[in-house]
Amino acid sequence: MKITRIMRHIIKELWEPVRDVLPIIFVAVVFQMLVLRKPFPDIISLSIGMLLTIAGLFFFLRGLNMGVFPLGENLAYQLVRRGNLYYMLIFGFVITFAAVIAEPAVAAIALKAEEASAGKIEDFGLRVSMALAAGIGVSVGILRSVLGHPIYMYLIPAYILISIATFLSPKEIIALAYDAGGVTTSTITVPLVAAIGVGLAGSIRGRNPLTEGFGLIGFAVPLPILFVMGYGIISYYSGDGALTPIHTALPAQAGSIINHAETTTAAQALSAEGIVKGFILSIRDVLPLAVAILFFQLFVLRQPVPNASRIAIGFFLVILGLYIFISGLKLGLFPLGEAMAYYLARSDYLYWIYIFSFLIGFSCAIAEPAITAISLKVEEVSNGTINSWKLRLVIALGVATGITLGAHRIISGDPIYIYIIAGYLIVIAITLLSPRYIISIAYDTGGAATTIITVPLVTALGIGLASNIPGRDPFIDGFGLIAFASIFPLITVMGYGILSHHLIKRGGKNEV
Repeated sequence: MKITRIMRHIIKELWEPVRDVLPIIFVAVVFQMLVLRKPFPDIISLSIGMLLTIAGLFFFLRGLNMGVFPLGENLAYQLVRRGNLYYMLIFGFVITFAAVIAEPAVAAIALKAEEASAGKIEDFGLRVSMALAAGIGVSVGILRSVLGHPIYMYLIPAYILISIATFLSPKEIIALAYDAGGVTTSTITVPLVAAIGVGLAGSIRGRNPLTEGFGLIGFAVPLPILFVMGYGIISYYSGDGALTPIHTALPAQAGSIINHAETTTAAQALSAEGIVKGFILSIRDVLPLAVAILFFQLFVLRQPVPNASRIAIGFFLVILGLYIFISGLKLGLFPLGEAMAYYLARSDYLYWIYIFSFLIGFSCAIAEPAITAISLKVEEVSNGTINSWKLRLVIALGVATGITLGAHRIISGDPIYIYIIAGYLIVIAITLLSPRYIISIAYDTGGAATTIITVPLVTALGIGLASNIPGRDPFIDGFGLIAFASIFPLITVMGYGILSHHLIKRGGKNEV
């Protein structure tokens, strides 16, 4: 009986990543077979990649639930209860920095940036830059919570500053910088940072956790954009000068969607040497998070690690899952997105690109673990007043709309800043009209909307479209879809809040 219960539990947990990926596979298969009527190239390689992606998600999420989340969230609550602002600021910075370094979504976009820039932008250096910025942002957010300032006093000036910095940055880095703000808050960061915010609001007398507890995730978004713009300026204008545009369109008679260099990389990743190298890199990525959590547990709280063997197994599973997931990206999600982009760009009817972009954006958002986590936390803190499933649908609608508009931007060749700055202006305007309780939640959902599922596929889709539409450059035009997917949920969630507030006042409802 005990073995049966264990097997049922394992099957249930394994079903979660399968369930997350199934809508994406369904949309891709329907379009490939019924709309485009093209066979999947390298179906064996794609299938292996998708299986590795699912397995990597399973081990990664299982490890988080066993080791990282119980210890990290307990740390956050205990530090908040002690009320030491100095420790809270340091903890907020360190835990966010370490979590961003370990984020698979951040790794995915950094890998693509290094590849598309021919090594001009270095993968790990970009990730460190983004992590530093996110850590500083969360520390500022903690200070804001303690002081009790409205969130828009900080975030509206930040987005105005981004708009100004856009015109000072080299065009090659702008889209990537916008994307950086969307990926820094992902599967690890969102629950840990949300725990700090809600715990902090609950511990300060007179504060409402619903209106004051959210928003920390939103603080982790603007600074990475500014840091990456600065990183790009230094990278491009030092040494041999600015980046020469790189054209990596897939060959017209492609028998494979993976070019020779990518095939070699994937084969090496699954070889004995590749496995060792991959594990070492995964350990490097997860080690800062483990060290940060253990340091605060042992030397700040001065408490032993509870269930130490379980925690150790959890961290090992995180490392294993991260390696398997990244291997799956190279064989599965990246090639899938590029293949779909290749065929869609060469179809007779470009409107299929819009339909596919909307459906894949919606299905990715519904599948995102970070969106599920933040929606459930909102429902819990609001005592059921805000329904988590309705909130997820509203976020998914924003993601889908954003990705569709981003695809149009690639097709039209318009500069990205026209759309993004217009999006910021809409966000600023709707912020001033929204009920207070929804504002912080909306800013958090923008950060949580683009994580471990959405980022790899959507990034590959953008680069694939830009590689196969004449006159587009994959580096300048291919990035940016993540930015669209992180801005529009702010608009849809605040719009949902305004509408719900109006309906509640009219009809006396107590659920939105």
